Amino acid sequence: LPGPPFTHQQTPRKMVYYGQTSCEQDTERYLDVVKYVFSCYKKEVPLVINTMGWVKGEGLLLLIDIIRLLSPSHVVQMDVCDWKAMPPLTPEHVHFSAGLHTKGKQQSKCKQLGAGGMDSWKYSEGEDVSAPQHKLLYVHPEFPRAGVAGEARVHSGILRDMSILGYLGHLQSPDIGAVLPLHSLVPYQVPFNAVALRVIHTDVAPSNIMYAVNASWVGLCCIPEEVRCQTDGPVLLTQTPLCDCLGFGIVRGVDMEKKLYHILTPVPPENLRLVNCLLLGNIAIPNCVLVGQQGIEGEIPYVTSDYNYSI
Repeated sequence: LPGPPFTHQQTPRKMVYYGQTSCEQDTERYLDVVKYVFSCYKKEVPLVINTMGWVKGEGLLLLIDIIRLLSPSHVVQMDVCDWKAMPPLTPEHVHFSAGLHTKGKQQSKCKQLGAGGMDSWKYSEGEDVSAPQHKLLYVHPEFPRAGVAGEARVHSGILRDMSILGYLGHLQSPDIGAVLPLHSLVPYQVPFNAVALRVIHTDVAPSNIMYAVNASWVGLCCIPEEVRCQTDGPVLLTQTPLCDCLGFGIVRGVDMEKKLYHILTPVPPENLRLVNCLLLGNIAIPNCVLVGQQGIEGEIPYVTSDYNYSI
């Protein structure tokens, strides 16, 4: 747990590519993803669930949903100095409060008047007794400016870029020596009709899909059904699948004549054989990958300083 994430990356046991840095646009899919990933947890080792920092408004309601769905044994709640917007997430509070997509229990049925805490819960016959039983560990920091939202957003963006760069670092030779620029590495050639394609975060007209995919960060995924295509592709999905993600890559080129995607990825070949779906989300390749590569002279592709803001 301690230390910057980009310094000790590991291959996850189960991973889904959500495709956005915030789940505000599609909280239902977010909960589906959480349930899907959690379903492979066999309870043979302790599990630490790192919830996100969105805890205002709908974010708090979503957090209540997650606690209700996953039934943790302990909840560690870190308060913020001089900020009282978030109530203590006691088992009682989670039990009675409505979440964003789940309902709370009716308080009048269950709670004795004038009494508080776990001991006061009384269930009528036929009542669902699967009430949360977690222990709340409440941490209140004394130092000022703890959890200032604006700074956290900037830091998380930098850490995300560092994680992507650390991941791309696996493309380099383990031998100590010159770092090769990405444009000098040989990409995999993937036929259009071998993989299905889906843009997660927005609607893209089929005629523009290759403009969106080119020079983009993609999740390399495995959907259960076989990809069948009568033509030479591309294969476009109409809905975002809930499926395993085996790793990530950069589509560094699209060959429209030979109908090939050119993809750079550190995912080992034995795992790449399982990939039959490319998911494109709202995650950008770090700027330094495009502007900081050695050996490029003249204009840099996909980077422009001459931009018309009236468009």
